[in-house]
Amino acid sequence: MPLCASPLTRADATLRCPQNHTFDLNKHGYLHLGTGRRLPEGDTPAMVEARTRFLTTAHYPLATALATICVDHELKDVADGVSPPRDRDQQAGGGPLVVDLGAGTGYYLAGVLEAVPSAEGLAFDVSKAALRRAAKAHPRAGAVLADTWSTLPLADGCVDLLLNVFAPRNGAQMHRVLRPDGLLVVVTPTGRHLGELRERLGLLSVDPAKADRLAQELRDFDPAGERVLEWPLALSEAEAEDLIAMGPNAFHERAHATGPVTCTASVRIGLYRPRPA
Repeated sequence: MPLCASPLTRADATLRCPQNHTFDLNKHGYLHLGTGRRLPEGDTPAMVEARTRFLTTAHYPLATALATICVDHELKDVADGVSPPRDRDQQAGGGPLVVDLGAGTGYYLAGVLEAVPSAEGLAFDVSKAALRRAAKAHPRAGAVLADTWSTLPLADGCVDLLLNVFAPRNGAQMHRVLRPDGLLVVVTPTGRHLGELRERLGLLSVDPAKADRLAQELRDFDPAGERVLEWPLALSEAEAEDLIAMGPNAFHERAHATGPVTCTASVRIGLYRPRPA
């Protein structure tokens, strides 16, 4: 837990540690574990609504790709002898733990949990509006409000699969909480992502030094593979506006879509294994 690093035990809607620190699930279903300094605001309610509308249009096959990767990790590693069968009884839920850092509404986490029936999940974010949806994203998912730039309220080596989709990366904390045989999956935009839309509407560009910055952030991990996923997008004016409004462009001045839009989605899915300390 965030104050004394002791384990939490749940009784109904209250979690308590041996030092009698208590945390309650709020009426929206997520647990507030942010303590100390003021937390970032995160995505606004308008951004969350735009993301929810856009992701329900099935324009992004990314969720399916992530689910396939996680199924392969959970089942193939044991079958091939890369990892020994895990002692599920050592985890509270008896199954693998999937954690999504910067999970937003929990959309991608829910897809992974649906594909891995034995898994349980936790969605971490700082946006209260997003966590209200994440708390209801899947029956086996919990939602936690905590700053992922700070010390994560997770035990050392407790996570089997760690997701990071278009979100900030705290490499040191990721390394600490991931099992030695765990897998980190990081999704980032390539330089081609929404290129036509960016040029047409003056959107934020992808940092050309992103690959170098990513390597530095994940210096405690060894690359274990990557996949570049590209697909065409044919969007209505409303869908294009939602796609723009659900990300960081929502905070910047830009032109608005007028009519249907076609562009290319392009993302890199990077796989990483924690390097031995």
